[in-house]
Amino acid sequence: PGNYYNQGEIRKKELEQSCLLLGIPASSVTVVDHRDLPDNPALQWDTQLLATFVLKHIEANNINLVVTFDAGGVSGHANHTSLYTALRYKHDCFEIFILFLCLGCHVLTLESVSLFRKYISILDVPISCFLSRDALFILTEEEAEQARRAMQCHRSQLLWFRHLYMLFSRYMVINSLRLL
Repeated sequence: PGNYYNQGEIRKKELEQSCLLLGIPASSVTVVDHRDLPDNPALQWDTQLLATFVLKHIEANNINLVVTFDAGGVSGHANHTSLYTALRYKHDCFEIFILFLCLGCHVLTLESVSLFRKYISILDVPISCFLSRDALFILTEEEAEQARRAMQCHRSQLLWFRHLYMLFSRYMVINSLRLL
């Protein structure tokens, strides 16, 4: 539940607030609180355990699209890369691959880019348009402002560098994704 700094309950409320701002009701937000999946930027989660949680959630909620991190986790955060590894694990397993096909569920991974591209904001549009990808989302000014307001709901995480992230990161306006 985001308890790395003992702020799990605060972060859960901030997540629900952020999602509401984006039009996602709290009833659609699931926070997994499992002792073997602790919030820790340096800890890889157990692939099989995480894959089991994700697959059960997909099945139980009839989900047809999962958007997650790629192998780089955008920032190298070990928990982020664990999500990719778990979905890759399930995707690579033939039986699960067939299940994904039967469920009609697709997986898109958010492309990690170089540090330079990550912080050139809207100037990355030509580069992103030129490079190959399966999906590219470029937010309007209004959508980018909504994303900023949603980020600001996460007050406990708004350290100085996250303010810079909101100002300069391409991810606040441009997101390129690839099918898994």
